[in-house]
Amino acid sequence: MPHVWQGDGDAVTQRSIEMVVGRLVTDEEFRATFLRDPHQALAQLLERGTHLTHAEIAALVAMDAAFWDRVADEIDPRLQKANLKS
Repeated sequence: MPHVWQGDGDAVTQRSIEMVVGRLVTDEEFRATFLRDPHQALAQLLERGTHLTHAEIAALVAMDAAFWDRVADEIDPRLQKANLKS
């Protein structure tokens, strides 16, 4: 099980949340992985050193899955990372 952040670093986890949200709306492949299995997608980030608390993970997983696609549709394509595998 990846390490879930237990520390008192609000700034650290805020930057991590911003990074995760940014990836969800700009990285098509990561978003697809997250929508298929959010726990696995977040576990991969935790394994790479992203700091998220249990509460932050629960909040991300609880979000309406369609929200991420709706927001991504509004982002200028020049700011998005295309999924070249599909």
